[in-house]
Amino acid sequence: MATHSGSLPAEPPGGQEPAEVPAVGRMPAIRPERTPVPTSDGTVVLDVALPVYNEEAALEPAVRRLHSYLKDSFPHRFVITIADNASTDSTLEIARSLCAELSDVRVVHLDRKGRGRALRTVWLASEAAVVAYMDVDLSTDLAALGPLIAPLLSGHSDLSVGTRLNRNSRVVRGAKREFISRSYNLVLRGSLGARFSDAQCGFKAIRSDIARALLPWTADDAWFFDTELLVIAERAGLRVAEVPVDWTDDPDSSVDILRTSIDDLKGIVRIGRDMMTGRIPVAELRDALGRNATDRSSGALLGQMVRFGVIGAFSTLAYLALFILMRTIADAQAANFVALLITAVANTAANRRLTFGVAGRTGAVRHQFQGLVVFVLGLALTSGALFWLHSGHEPSRGVEVAVVVGANLLATLLKFILFRVWVFKHPRRHPAGAH
Repeated sequence: MATHSGSLPAEPPGGQEPAEVPAVGRMPAIRPERTPVPTSDGTVVLDVALPVYNEEAALEPAVRRLHSYLKDSFPHRFVITIADNASTDSTLEIARSLCAELSDVRVVHLDRKGRGRALRTVWLASEAAVVAYMDVDLSTDLAALGPLIAPLLSGHSDLSVGTRLNRNSRVVRGAKREFISRSYNLVLRGSLGARFSDAQCGFKAIRSDIARALLPWTADDAWFFDTELLVIAERAGLRVAEVPVDWTDDPDSSVDILRTSIDDLKGIVRIGRDMMTGRIPVAELRDALGRNATDRSSGALLGQMVRFGVIGAFSTLAYLALFILMRTIADAQAANFVALLITAVANTAANRRLTFGVAGRTGAVRHQFQGLVVFVLGLALTSGALFWLHSGHEPSRGVEVAVVVGANLLATLLKFILFRVWVFKHPRRHPAGAH
């Protein structure tokens, strides 16, 4: 039977909110070992967080059900941490009552809302070997908890997530939520090259040593926190295990789907920018944490084509907007040159990081120079198309725009080929001892 571990105070002294996590992290001093978690030395093995906000009706039955399940089915020491996100109803009082009654239940109160903030706070403070969280409505069948934790205890994986989108999952929810969930994860795969299938399932776990290394690099305090953590983990070369779950939608959920979707899209843009600018030092994290034997690069052709296509679509739209704007003050050739130059620099930087997985400043100047060479070829193609169009003709603005867009798309295809085989070509690795 699990007992009170003392690993986390029932509540911060004086009712104060736990200290904020630094916005910028540090590289781990020691590379984490993927050895099995010790389970026989009396230490707490698992800490399950339940982030809650105004859940006075759902909290007590959920905690009792989870506590009973863990006592009967989990053979190691555990803790349940109720993370109260500035509730305004009786949630905190109920949590304190449960904490007083059940020795394995803790309470942390935060003065501000945000699931990401709550999880970051309690996970960094936990002394358990594995930290996890689940939604308080317990929409996910608890039978999946064992498979969720097992690959982390064995050292096989670094993070473990439940997925509702596996063919072996059993999901009961409306068509609207199903469509939004699948669309969101499709956007993630197309824009950030994500390989996990379900970013927002409220059923996740992570080894504590990995959590302490990754969490300081996360910035979102709300619902995008899950996605951000998973994207950083994948880019750092960590192994993410997925567990098909049985999941029943909570019809009384207070989540604002539209607002959350908009915030998630903003989060995708921000994390892409943060990885490009180096605020999230992906290469350094990969060197410090990555599993060398299983680190998959961004070199798969299909994945590169998808990401390049998404970036190319945005670049084409930006080019078109700039071209139309410049045509109000310059001739067609000058407008084409300026629009193509600006979008070429941004396009090279985006593809360098997101499509071909090149991080850090090393080689950045050379890559931009090579990108400008590709730009000149694209300029020659589009300028040639404009020259041909205006030879003895006076085309309408619509025809002119259609021609430059078509030429720009051909230039984009040429750019992908040159980027892949020349600018960002991966160096050939020779076997050890080869000459």
